[in-house]
Amino acid sequence: MTVNPALIRKDFPIFERTVREGKKLVYLDNGATSQKPNSVIEAESDFYRFKNAAVHRGAHQLAEEATEVYEQARDLVASFLGGVSDEIIFTKSATESLNLLAYAIGSAEPSNRFHLAEGDKIVVTEMEHHANLIPWQQLAKRNRATLGWFEVNSEGRLDLSQIESIIDSKTKIVALTHQSNVLGTVNPLQEIVKRAHEVGAIVILDACQSVPHMKINVKELGIDFLAFSGHKALGPTGVGILWGRSEMLADLPPFLFGGSMIETVSMTEATWANPPKRFEAGVPNMAQAVGLGAAVKYLTTIGLESIHDHEMKLTQQLIHGLQSNSDVEIYGPAGCDMRGGVVSFSLANIHPHDLGQFLDSQGIAVRTGHHCAWPLNRKLGVVATTRASVYLYNDSSDIDALLLGVCDAQRFFARA
Repeated sequence: MTVNPALIRKDFPIFERTVREGKKLVYLDNGATSQKPNSVIEAESDFYRFKNAAVHRGAHQLAEEATEVYEQARDLVASFLGGVSDEIIFTKSATESLNLLAYAIGSAEPSNRFHLAEGDKIVVTEMEHHANLIPWQQLAKRNRATLGWFEVNSEGRLDLSQIESIIDSKTKIVALTHQSNVLGTVNPLQEIVKRAHEVGAIVILDACQSVPHMKINVKELGIDFLAFSGHKALGPTGVGILWGRSEMLADLPPFLFGGSMIETVSMTEATWANPPKRFEAGVPNMAQAVGLGAAVKYLTTIGLESIHDHEMKLTQQLIHGLQSNSDVEIYGPAGCDMRGGVVSFSLANIHPHDLGQFLDSQGIAVRTGHHCAWPLNRKLGVVATTRASVYLYNDSSDIDALLLGVCDAQRFFARA
């Protein structure tokens, strides 16, 4: 199926509005959050209107219906990822999903397969978002483990030349991003997963920037855990996903304690429910999960392969347009091979924040700053960049508007 942005935009009510004194909204900040189609908005609001009750708890009709649509959402997400329903855990965000893993692993007893002992090693990369760096950094400190990482080379890709020494026999965890939220780089998982499993390490994938934009099958990737956020995938805020292999989740200690995650309780002891309930303490984010189910259904109907192809055409147009401007420096791969629709750049003599503000005055929404990736920014030798990120509702006119906006900004600030 060919993606038709003009038709798709009709499904998104936000594009009916204008910004900045009547200007068309050119939304190129999809790496931060996506816009929401009517089907998602309606699914969430209809839950509150017609089915609102605590799932898995009541014996009345509303509770039955709420539980049914909540679990249907779990089934939809499982199918979307190529997993099975019992492997899908609803959290409030991808950040919580990653912290769930870090805290659960950190509390594992010595007899547990996940136990992290003093001197064990956790491996990350220089291109990680803080959400997939700080939890492992802090876990290493708490458990007296060591933290290692893959560096980023001049092309914006991971340097795997020392893979056997970085992922060594002491390595227990390898946590990395699938696609960089700054560089757009899509990392080569096959070699990393193979080496990690050779030494008995688990592989945890931050898929926030990949799951919404390309076809993902967790079994084919060979990873052990995956996290992504609903709000970047057309879904509501306040809902994230943790996927884990069934045999892994069965051995993972719980993260939060309370209602719904227990099997039995006495005044002095408790036992835990099987996954996924073990990791969903309290009344869950029910309406948001239902909204996420609608979002992945929408994406599946259009087709992730088609969405990715569409984004790559726009990305190529953007990269070529920026490369024609001698004052622009692009960070990350210069081509579209093994990269996604995220392009970060700087403009000579204009601070990214000033450029972002100027573009906003023209109705163009981009992201400026360090993008929650300080170590990577330091490696690149910058304090901030301007980032444009595309999605299924963007078209070539949006890219033209951004390129023109950059040139207009140069003229504006040259006169200032």
